[in-house]
Amino acid sequence: MDREQHGRLDELMRDPYPYYARARTAEGLTHVAELDAWLVARDADVREVLRRTEDFSSANALRPDVLPSPAALVALGGGFGGRPVVVTSDGERHQRLRAPLVRALSPARVAARVPYAAERAAALVDGFVKDGHVELMSGYARRLPGEVIGRIVGLDPADVPVVVHGGHRAEELLFRPLAEAEQLAAAQDVVAMQHVLDRCARDRYARPREDLCTEIVASVAGPGQDELTLDQRHETVAHLQNLLIAGHLTTTALIGTTVLHLMRHRSQWELLCAEPERIPAAVEEALRHDGPLQGFRRITTRPVTLAGTELPSGAAVFVAFGAANRDGSCHSRPDDFDITRTPGRHLAFGFGTHACPGAQLAREQLRITLEELTRRLPGLRPAAGHPVTMRPTLIHRSPRKLHLTW
Repeated sequence: MDREQHGRLDELMRDPYPYYARARTAEGLTHVAELDAWLVARDADVREVLRRTEDFSSANALRPDVLPSPAALVALGGGFGGRPVVVTSDGERHQRLRAPLVRALSPARVAARVPYAAERAAALVDGFVKDGHVELMSGYARRLPGEVIGRIVGLDPADVPVVVHGGHRAEELLFRPLAEAEQLAAAQDVVAMQHVLDRCARDRYARPREDLCTEIVASVAGPGQDELTLDQRHETVAHLQNLLIAGHLTTTALIGTTVLHLMRHRSQWELLCAEPERIPAAVEEALRHDGPLQGFRRITTRPVTLAGTELPSGAAVFVAFGAANRDGSCHSRPDDFDITRTPGRHLAFGFGTHACPGAQLAREQLRITLEELTRRLPGLRPAAGHPVTMRPTLIHRSPRKLHLTW
């Protein structure tokens, strides 16, 4: 993809909703050249694709927009991973990879982590509350989710910044056009993250603990081994990397976008401060209105018909959760951000066998964040002179920066 094509794709990603609206009213499916895929935009059609897992494979769910340079690929060769992960797997492999995540992110285990998340959220706010201003993405939103998922996985707290940074760099490397030198630097950051994860995995195999890394290692390793094989290390790191990136990038984006919309709808922010019991409904409305995960790709495994459109085997579709969440047949005034609406069903975390197992963890962190900010900083408002631009991505949609004052 050349820079001109990337420019058109960036425009779509920064504001996909006009594309979604046209696709929902069109007859059949709409092919979007910028996505190189058929856009699935209506709620019923999105749910149909997600139900028909044998017809719509997840193998291309994370297809990169950019092919790294030869130098970057050589650098990546010094790391670990490169194996199918839960997001890109189907059938039995998907179930095997998903099982430890479901166990580790069960409602009871998430509830047990809420006090830690609340403690860290309060500490982060303590760090800037007296300053009178904060850039929320770097000062809070990029920190809390990494610390929480790092705790669940079992990372040494000193390793969390390296892993969080590596996750952001992995996204940049595969989805942003970077100069060759920057690609190489990004690849080196990704490899540094992978070596941290490999070290953690080997340690847990030798000394198991009550954490998610141990569970993932146990799901990969065979009985009676003295140590993990090289292939098992690759598979474990790939799994951990995917989990950690999903676990912090998505929640980081959700926090930023939610606070942005509350700042843009002042009366709703003030209502939330006055009536904090509305916070759970505000969380659901933020997810519905402008969720961080706008959708995933799927590829047809055979000729199929969807919404009256005939698709050949091997056809790429983009299953747009964000478009379905503004389908007027399911949601009244779908384009309005309204925390007073009665929460309805939405697709912010997907649906069916691939529904996000970390949904409750993300909700809890956003709830805690809104409780902290409304209680301690009711005068929160956008800082003058800092216009907000959205990051050009459909995977972790969020403000690039969010400068706030009080």
